Amino acid sequence: MNILPGRIVDRLKTNPGFLAERFDEATIMFADIVDFTVLSEKMSPPDLVQMLDRIFREFDLLADKLQLEKIKTIGDAYMIAGGVPIARADHTAAVARMALEMQNIMRTELGDLGLRLRVGIHCGPIVAGVIGHRKFIYDLWGDTVNTASRMESHGVIGEIQVTEAVYTRLKDEFDFEARGPIAVKGK
Repeated sequence: MNILPGRIVDRLKTNPGFLAERFDEATIMFADIVDFTVLSEKMSPPDLVQMLDRIFREFDLLADKLQLEKIKTIGDAYMIAGGVPIARADHTAAVARMALEMQNIMRTELGDLGLRLRVGIHCGPIVAGVIGHRKFIYDLWGDTVNTASRMESHGVIGEIQVTEAVYTRLKDEFDFEARGPIAVKGK
């Protein structure tokens, strides 16, 4: 079972206690299953958990394949980071590939579930660290994280909402469709 990234475990073994670091460049993605709360009220607990497990197992395999870091799931939300805890030059492209593949998986391999995702991505500086004593967690903080979350919540169902920063990095590598300005809290 992986509770913490391997690199973080190694650091904590050699230097137990507090761990925090800043990454000047990282890419954060949030994905949310649309109308999941309504669906969860209609399903039995075993069926609900089995469905979520099926979805998140597929996403976990994809994250491993693309060497991205699953940060956490919160209910039906899934958070991924690229460029942490190990920096890499292609972190934004790798996260974009994951987002595209997640949407594809939901339409094809998991199409029988009839569910759709809303996805948001942003890149920039973040702070990462381990918090907690008994149930510790490797987590991320900062405006980049908040903005990625806002991109998801303001996104279009079945699409991937990215910021100008993501677009600027990837415009020569991926196809984009302009959406126009959107009002985002705190921006």
